[in-house]
Amino acid sequence: MPGTTKFFTNDVHPNANTSDPSQDTSMTLAYRTYGDPQHPAVLIPSCYSGKIENTLTFLYLPSSDGPPPVLHNHFVVVCGLLGGSESSSPSNAPTALRGANFPEVTYEDNIRLQYALCQALGITKLAAYIGFSMGGQQAYHMAALYPDFVERIVVLAGSARTSWHNWSFLEGPKAALVNSSDFHDGNYQTPATRGTKAFSRVYVTWALSQAWFRQQCWDTLGFKSLEDYLRVDWEERMGAWDAHDLLCMLKTWQKGDISRFGSEEDKGDLAKALGRIKARCLIMPSRSDFYFPPEDSEEEVKHLKYGELKVIESIWGHFAGGGGGTKDDNEFIQAQIQRFLQTQN
Repeated sequence: MPGTTKFFTNDVHPNANTSDPSQDTSMTLAYRTYGDPQHPAVLIPSCYSGKIENTLTFLYLPSSDGPPPVLHNHFVVVCGLLGGSESSSPSNAPTALRGANFPEVTYEDNIRLQYALCQALGITKLAAYIGFSMGGQQAYHMAALYPDFVERIVVLAGSARTSWHNWSFLEGPKAALVNSSDFHDGNYQTPATRGTKAFSRVYVTWALSQAWFRQQCWDTLGFKSLEDYLRVDWEERMGAWDAHDLLCMLKTWQKGDISRFGSEEDKGDLAKALGRIKARCLIMPSRSDFYFPPEDSEEEVKHLKYGELKVIESIWGHFAGGGGGTKDDNEFIQAQIQRFLQTQN
């Protein structure tokens, strides 16, 4: 049934941290499909601490009081990030690979697994790959690794390479987690909730803009105070995650870099990596995003053969790119994607 989580397993990551060379290290991808398989296919991956059920739903699920969603005439495949607790993750792996023994995974592992899933579903070409945040980084990686497989990518608040500033931001919540009293150097037997709640407190300020806090926008979400917002929307949500899952996704994010793929002499050259992308690219940063600022996107678009930049003018920071901003933000994203999908190759 559409909307029912399914699972696809494939051997795409052989290098597990285990002393048993015969240990099965295949990875499983959780996914859902929406729409008619005969329609053009679109793949949408989840982002950091995102779940399949809440990933860019405003693009493909109908609302009760609005026009059809922009992807209503597409076959949409939504898949979970490795480490994100639905696909293979430290929290659900076989015993020998659980927790600290789970192998480090990369965007390349995610993309190769997604490509294998598409083949299994009979998808020979993606009309579009649309991703927010880590999903946007995956979009760049799909275009870099399989340049003839994807016609268009939409990068919502993402980047082709994790910047050093972005990398350093992630070190803050990571330090709060791994130094918490209940993390026990990763060998915790009960959930390390002190650490994950501390992680969420450090993380939250980076997700939204100064203007968002200045205008007390938590009121629009129904919270009586900032403290209520921090406790309910962050500590209770992100604080409930498994610590190793959070760290697994974080490591994938920090290592994101499409310039790793290519000839030996070109490795590390982001401009050349971007120049090899054949897909048409719609790059949509949020004006007030601290993770992936528009200035970084402007530099990337300069090197894309078929790239265009459309900035989301919002005070909702990083969230504006993933459907977590205002109604106007979401309508702007939908309108730009609809226009982009209709442009001729």
